[in-house]
Amino acid sequence: MLQALSLKEIFSTFLVMFAIIDITGSIPIFVSMRDKGTKIKPFQATGAALLLFVGFFIVGDQLLKLFGIDMPSFAVAGSVVLFILAFEMILGRDIIKNEPTSSGASIVPIAFPLIAGPGAITAFISLHAEYETVNIMIGLALNIVIDFFVLRHLDKITHWLGQDIIYVLRKFFGVILLAMAVKLFAGNIMAIFHG
Repeated sequence: MLQALSLKEIFSTFLVMFAIIDITGSIPIFVSMRDKGTKIKPFQATGAALLLFVGFFIVGDQLLKLFGIDMPSFAVAGSVVLFILAFEMILGRDIIKNEPTSSGASIVPIAFPLIAGPGAITAFISLHAEYETVNIMIGLALNIVIDFFVLRHLDKITHWLGQDIIYVLRKFFGVILLAMAVKLFAGNIMAIFHG
């Protein structure tokens, strides 16, 4: 196992996953949800995201095929959730009504699709073709730790940035999130019809 360890592979995995997950870019989304009274549980959210990543890494396509779902359909479903969240941020209106649950928004939409989204899961699975499993898992674990830190200290990060900057970032990242949702939708809807 020690021979399989590679700092280069760990660092490469970390950078790829950090760029795709983009937890810092999601801060305005988390702040928007928190301001609407949504309860965010960092440990539950990051734990669920970690389980999703590892679960899909192990079973991947087999799990989706069990339910008759392919990866493009999974990606399109995730894009719809991102699409709605983007409109909420841009328009400042509630589209998804908060339902009182024990997990709050920790599972949906934080764990999925904001942290462990279809794009991130697909990219994570594809790394298996190039890198050793142990290195991929360490790179993922480092990302999950950062995700937890951001969610855990959201108030401090928000205070440091200031409300005015958060407001501007919320609108800006709302547009970015909308573009991501459209790209994710467009990139997979054709695969569904031509698959």
